[in-house]
Amino acid sequence: MPHFKRFITSSFIFCCLLVLPLHLIAAPEGEFIVISKKGSDSIALALNKINGSGDEAIGVAHDFDLILHKALEFTSLFTVLNPSSPEKSNGSIDFASLGSLAAEVYVGGGVTSKAGAITLVMKVYDIAGSKLLFSKTYQGNDKQLRPIGHDFCADLVEHLTGKRSAFGSKIVFVSTKTGFKEIYQCDFDGQSVEQLTDSRTISLTPSLSPDGKYLAYTNYSTGRPALYIRNMVDGTTVTARKRGISIDPAWRNNRELATTLSFEGDQEIYLLKSNGELYRRVTKSSGIDLSPTFSPDGNKMAFVSERNGRPQIFIQDLLTGEVKRLTFNGDYNTQPSWSPAGDKIAYTTCENNGEFNIFTIGIDGSGLKQLTVNAGQNESPAWSPDGELIVFTSNREGSRKLYTMSLTGKKQRCLLQMKGEQMQPSWSLFRN
Repeated sequence: MPHFKRFITSSFIFCCLLVLPLHLIAAPEGEFIVISKKGSDSIALALNKINGSGDEAIGVAHDFDLILHKALEFTSLFTVLNPSSPEKSNGSIDFASLGSLAAEVYVGGGVTSKAGAITLVMKVYDIAGSKLLFSKTYQGNDKQLRPIGHDFCADLVEHLTGKRSAFGSKIVFVSTKTGFKEIYQCDFDGQSVEQLTDSRTISLTPSLSPDGKYLAYTNYSTGRPALYIRNMVDGTTVTARKRGISIDPAWRNNRELATTLSFEGDQEIYLLKSNGELYRRVTKSSGIDLSPTFSPDGNKMAFVSERNGRPQIFIQDLLTGEVKRLTFNGDYNTQPSWSPAGDKIAYTTCENNGEFNIFTIGIDGSGLKQLTVNAGQNESPAWSPDGELIVFTSNREGSRKLYTMSLTGKKQRCLLQMKGEQMQPSWSLFRN
């Protein structure tokens, strides 16, 4: 393993970026139901087949069945059960039979379709209490079945848990599909892949602002790594207005981001505005500081530094300037990602056998947990908006691809299949 200081030189910047990238009905305010079986880490949900009213709606109902099943099973929140005739002829719900399935929540609905106009009515019940939790009507056209279905899934998650859901969110990442490293984005479940850059060079470490309006990334079009900030609404792009390198961007909020700059000699972390204007230096040390990630309130920043010799993760209070070392287990810890709940940080460790694996740790240094093991090289963790899933890069099947897993390391699976390699994912907090 090369010493971390070797990444200081420009000839090793590219390697540094590969190894150390940064990476609707709601309940009334303050009111939600958390349903979870004792000893279980998922909600047992009985999902009935959608009823199609009329010949035209039968096929649409079948499509909605597939969309809802795939979406709900994608998350780590639910164990989806398929009940047999839970609704009686008089329209009432057979809660006794649902209870015998050990189900906690029942979901049923119906759809009508007329000349391409879709109306979906969904109802959700608490089985133990034999009561309606919420009912909502969703409308759109026959080209919008996925977003309509995902709107319901988002409402379901937020109503049951009080958490912001991943449905409707985007993941940005790097892919070599065209032979160059370009930035792409996809839906939360790996669908609807879209190429965002076409620089025909190297683009790395993409990061979307929380509101989805700005995309920050590192690009080599000028021959050196420079920060680019694209307005996703009007397509305009600005760059960081400083000489030297600019790498590893991360958004503090909708209009502020951090990046590593070298214009003062050493590689330090600075805060910039969305127009590329620098306004504050954050870190001050004799070693490299990079890979910033922020607490949900933006008042604290975790980052990687080799100020004590080898790369470790530190947390800095941006209000007081106090810096504390977070990681002590292992001597090569990188790529921190702060959870949306604010209580954990996911990161990458290079272990003694040369494998890269993903761990989580509490922000107070407690609760260290290894999530990947004996599955190739695993790196670049990033949290879903609800904090229930982590997307990451792995080469367990040969080339590097994107995978997802639950926050406990369960349900590890490939997110999408496309040409080339995929790496350096970043999950947007913004939901369409």
